[in-house]
Amino acid sequence: MLKTMRVQPLAVLLVGLFATPALPPSALAQEGPGQGYGKIASGAYSVVAEVRAKPGKEAELRAITLPLIDLVRGDPANLVYFLQENREKPGHFIFYEIFANEADFEAHNAMPYVQEWFAKLPDLADGGVTVRRMQVLAPAGN
Repeated sequence: MLKTMRVQPLAVLLVGLFATPALPPSALAQEGPGQGYGKIASGAYSVVAEVRAKPGKEAELRAITLPLIDLVRGDPANLVYFLQENREKPGHFIFYEIFANEADFEAHNAMPYVQEWFAKLPDLADGGVTVRRMQVLAPAGN
């Protein structure tokens, strides 16, 4: 015997397919679009750094680098920290970091966990870390 199926309207199916789950408040951009940007002052010390794994060492470099995310974000002097990996060239990592000032960044680099990470690089990285020291620009009044 053939059972009849109840057919949902296409709109109901699409809404269910593309609906995003509710995000916890901490996942929102400080309770609204762009609200978190005001906490980063113009002139803040920003760093864009890159490191590339030696051929065949991509997984090892990734493994020692991933723990930095929680460690750096746990540092009260760190304002922003993102670790990124090039989708087209696995093992090419780009760090984006913001600190209030250069002294906070230098204190971060002196942390034992950062020094331990740097000490492992000669075996895993193709060359050293390229660091671009930047300054955050913001509209007048920030």
